[in-house]
Amino acid sequence: MTRKVPTEVGGRELTLSNLEKVLYPRDGFTKGAVVDYYRRVAPVLLPHVRDRPVTRKRCPDGVEGRAFFEKNAPAHTPGWVRTVNLPTPGSAKGRASADFVLVDGPATLVWLANLAALELHVPQWRVGPRGKVHHPDLMVFDLDPGEPATIVEACRVACALRDLLAEDGLTAHPKTSGKKGLHVYVPVRETKRTHAYARRAALRLEDAEPDLVISRMERRLRREKVFVDWSQNNPAKTTVAPYSLRVAPRPTVSTPVTWDEVESCTSPQDLVFDAETVLERIDRHGDLLAPLLREAPRLP
Repeated sequence: MTRKVPTEVGGRELTLSNLEKVLYPRDGFTKGAVVDYYRRVAPVLLPHVRDRPVTRKRCPDGVEGRAFFEKNAPAHTPGWVRTVNLPTPGSAKGRASADFVLVDGPATLVWLANLAALELHVPQWRVGPRGKVHHPDLMVFDLDPGEPATIVEACRVACALRDLLAEDGLTAHPKTSGKKGLHVYVPVRETKRTHAYARRAALRLEDAEPDLVISRMERRLRREKVFVDWSQNNPAKTTVAPYSLRVAPRPTVSTPVTWDEVESCTSPQDLVFDAETVLERIDRHGDLLAPLLREAPRLP
């Protein structure tokens, strides 16, 4: 029998269910713990996803069960959840468009957590109040180490990328992917040129560090190197949101980190953070990615 628990979040009445269900068996981390994490992390997470259509990775039977990505809002979506209809070219389901959820408050965040939407993925652009798609205001580089390279090598590449971007007057901010890699974000004034610029920057980095960096997509080229994935700046693509849980053996989180932590990383375990650790870090540091939310410079 499904146990249902009524609750109020952000002035909205929600009914939560199966809170005792274990979603991360290795740690015994339950759906209730997932809901609690997203409720507590909401103050710092929400500004980074607000007005960005969210693609969810859901695991109703836990991380060891079937996982699937979901773009369209479910049929039972509450009327108070904000959605926006956007084109979905190349959709695997043959849809011309989908009603994307916009997470604009803690109630929507908890509602998604109750659906076992463990991961939240967003684009680098926002939509306006009437659904107009704006140009990107963020640029992101996904640093993906190819075995036997690890996040330690990705940290070296991140520092080199930071310095390269600084030469162009841009400020970079790191976070872990929550798995094996690192993400480097750059806030910019709205522009449609982020994809082209990111590609050129990745090529420049590869030219400067050919033994460590690869900017091409072919997997056969990635062994022992760090792939600088600039393609996530394509407007059709998304990146896991800051503070999102990951579908992984443990409840790890895509976690903002300091450049001191990146520079001093000597072991992959140095930059592994679970949900409870992230909440403790927020108490100490606040939102390390808060600069992404401020007015940013133009791309050169």
